[in-house]
Amino acid sequence: MIFSDNELARYARHIVLREFGAAGQARLKAASVAVVGAGGIGSPAIQYLAGAGVGRLIIIDDDRVDASNLQRQTIYATGDSGALKVEAARAAVERLNPHVIVETRSARVDAGNAAALIAGADAVLDGCDNFATRLAVADAALAAHVPLVSAAVAQFEGQLAVYRGWERALPCYRCFVGAAPERDGGTCAEDGVLGPAAGVLGTLAALEAVRAVAPFGEDSTGKLLLVDLLAGRFRTIRLPKDPGCPACGASGT
Repeated sequence: MIFSDNELARYARHIVLREFGAAGQARLKAASVAVVGAGGIGSPAIQYLAGAGVGRLIIIDDDRVDASNLQRQTIYATGDSGALKVEAARAAVERLNPHVIVETRSARVDAGNAAALIAGADAVLDGCDNFATRLAVADAALAAHVPLVSAAVAQFEGQLAVYRGWERALPCYRCFVGAAPERDGGTCAEDGVLGPAAGVLGTLAALEAVRAVAPFGEDSTGKLLLVDLLAGRFRTIRLPKDPGCPACGASGT
C-alpha cells in the first residue's frame, strides 16, 4: 500500500504507534466500513473513522437533520437543518479527509434490504435507534461473516459490544438480546440523552471498528461494555455464546 506525502503527514501519529504502524494504516485504507445510523452515535463515529483514514465509508440513514439533533450530532451544523443526513455527512467527511471515499444509502434498514445495504463492508458499525433495525443489521452481518460493532445510548448510559457469531466460541447479537422483534423503551425525544454521552459511545464504537479491520491490542469480541456516566463508571462483562441461539448456535445456521 502506497501513501502520498499528504497521507503520511496526516496519519503520522498512527504510523508511529508500535501496535498499529504503517501496516495497520494500510489495512484501514483498504477497508470499507458501513455505518448504520448517522445520528448521535454515528455522527462522532463517522468523524473518527474518516479522520483515521478508513478507505471507504458506507453511510446508511433515511432521516433528515433536525434542530433537536444538533445538541449531540456534531457532524452537522445549523445550516444543515432539513438536509438528508447522509448527504450532510458526506459533505462533512469530504471536508475532513479527501482521501476517504463516501457512499451514501438513504434508506430505512429492514430485514429485506439489510444485506444489500451493508454489502461490501469489512465491518459494520450499528448506532441506529430501534430494535427491529438492530436485529436486521445483526442478522445480515452474521450471514455475511462481517464483524458487527453495536452501540446504544440513552440518557446518561450506554453499551457497546463487538460480535462475530460465526466463530465457534463467540456470540452473535441474538445470543445477547434473544429473538424478540420489538422491545419496550422510550426514545431520545421522550427520555432525553446527554450530548457528550452519545459522543463517548460513538467514539468508542469507532475505535472498535478500527480494531475490527486493523487489529491491535486485546480482542473485544465477546464482551459487553456498560457505561454509566452519572456515576462515572465503566465496567465490562463477558458475553457467552448461547448454544441454543437460533442464529448462531447448534440449532441455528
